[in-house]
Amino acid sequence: LAATNNAGKLKELRRILERMGHTVVSPKELGLTLDPDETGTTFAENARIKAEAFCQASGLPTVADDSGLCVDYLDGAPGIYSARFAQPGKRRLTVLEKLQGVPAEQRGAHFVSAVCCVFPNGDKIEAEGKCFGTIAFDSRGENGFGYDSIFVQDGRTFGEMTDEEKDARSHRGKAFAEFEEKLR
Repeated sequence: LAATNNAGKLKELRRILERMGHTVVSPKELGLTLDPDETGTTFAENARIKAEAFCQASGLPTVADDSGLCVDYLDGAPGIYSARFAQPGKRRLTVLEKLQGVPAEQRGAHFVSAVCCVFPNGDKIEAEGKCFGTIAFDSRGENGFGYDSIFVQDGRTFGEMTDEEKDARSHRGKAFAEFEEKLR
């Protein structure tokens, strides 16, 4: 079970996990309408909270990802609050507004992804991945979701990259590569 109600994240988790040979179901496909409170103070704690709640409700091995964008100029914000940083649909714009007038050399940022897989017997596998880049001056690209269209690596935003290019270098791609190694 992929423990997410976010359609963009579900698509990415499904793509990555199916490439590893796993069959993935969504909460919606099981009729689950959980939305656990993410009360953790770290990405790892929030991933664990989601994985445990969805595993308990479904009885299935459950993978959760908690991830976010950390902007240097904003002292690491939005960080673990990335999904709640501003109103839905305005999160990227809010980051760009807060960085208005900030020169390129001060726009450093990184993404973090913490993955937790909980099994019905209580076993857990945890992994984390990070990727570093900068924040663009405007939103570019139609691919991905969330902050992808403002996060730049090698002159292109994640929103301008193909799924395969993004998975090869992203925080989530790195976290799931570590997860797959630990799962074996």
